[in-house]
Amino acid sequence: MKIRIRRPDDMHRHLRAGPLLGITTKHLGPFARALCMPNTTPPIANAGDVGRYRQEIFQSLPPGSDFIPLLSIKLLDSTTPEILEEAYNAGAVAVKVYFRGTTTNSDDGIQIQELEKFYPVFEKMQEINRLNKRKILLLWHGEDPISDYWMEQEKNFLPSLINTHRAFPNLKMVMEHITTEAAVNAVSGLGDNVAATITPHHLRLTTDNIIRGRLHPHNFCMPVAKRPEDRDALIRAAISGNPKFFLGTDDAPHLQGNKECAEGCAGVWTGPYGLNHYADVFEAKGALDMMEDFASVFGARFYELPFNQGNAELERSPFKIPFLLDGVVPFMAGQVLNWQVA
Repeated sequence: MKIRIRRPDDMHRHLRAGPLLGITTKHLGPFARALCMPNTTPPIANAGDVGRYRQEIFQSLPPGSDFIPLLSIKLLDSTTPEILEEAYNAGAVAVKVYFRGTTTNSDDGIQIQELEKFYPVFEKMQEINRLNKRKILLLWHGEDPISDYWMEQEKNFLPSLINTHRAFPNLKMVMEHITTEAAVNAVSGLGDNVAATITPHHLRLTTDNIIRGRLHPHNFCMPVAKRPEDRDALIRAAISGNPKFFLGTDDAPHLQGNKECAEGCAGVWTGPYGLNHYADVFEAKGALDMMEDFASVFGARFYELPFNQGNAELERSPFKIPFLLDGVVPFMAGQVLNWQVA
């Protein structure tokens, strides 16, 4: 059995920097484009960084690759409307909000209680989008770090999403890697300019898969996987045909030693198998016919990008995921996936 879909986009991916960059670009799978996250070290924060990082990505790609990186900048205390506009002119398609202390390389993120300080930046984004065909979007790592309990961080962020959307209704924004039924409901209930990405691992994992019985560090990411009812709500959203929900792997690799240690890093890496994981989940729900929209149409349409040319073909041919790829342990290493990219 085979299925063919338009070549997909990954609307949330960490290509990293330094030695890991060559690993991530080697294992992009069938994705034609990916929105590359800016929480590198140092961060992608301005027009110069956008140009430099784009060049580094192109130089690291395998010969003959036609992959196109979509660049973003990180919102910092130093970000101004002028810096934002210069980054847009350099090709940035998004601004990413990390609140301080929520995930990898977020120590320089902004304080959630100071969010309104950045309203002039958001206003400039609305203005740019009103005047130009090419858009720039606001992306959220949607967790409130001052929550009393870390499992509630995503739910406690939602008022900030709602308030920002009310203040800037014409600004397109994406809540990345949602993990809760509350986030699904919030995004569904807001205007057409609010969307969300869903990862393959959050369609499979609950907290039990991380800490029940023993610690499973390669299933640990931020935001952490939640309850079974949350996972099931994400699956329903992904297969629903609702254009507010689309593919974003949040591929976030760390070398094996940085995961299997006393203070392991947060991040799950599906590597070249991201689309395969989605196919497994969609098939299990009898929804393979919904995969193309989720993977190849809804994200491009929301970002107002042209659809990719060419196709990706997947074949139902079970195989075992390797235990290690270039020093990184893939998600579900050693387990069987039913679908391969042909």
